[in-house]
Amino acid sequence: MDEPTKEQFKWKFYRLAVQLNAIILLVALAILSVFLLPPTYGVPAAIVMLVIALVLSWNFVMSYRSTKAWLDEH
Repeated sequence: MDEPTKEQFKWKFYRLAVQLNAIILLVALAILSVFLLPPTYGVPAAIVMLVIALVLSWNFVMSYRSTKAWLDEH
């Protein structure tokens, strides 16, 4: 693998790692918000965070498959 390809892979991997960390953080915050916030705010906040985590998860899976196919080519 040449140097520009390594650099490109590093940024692709970095992006995937940040997305995965964001998904984990959103799910954890959603669970905490149900227990720590009043029910009028906690449940809607949890639902919003879980929806965002779901959309981000879909984007993560698509990006992962794309990166894996790109890596197989190089």
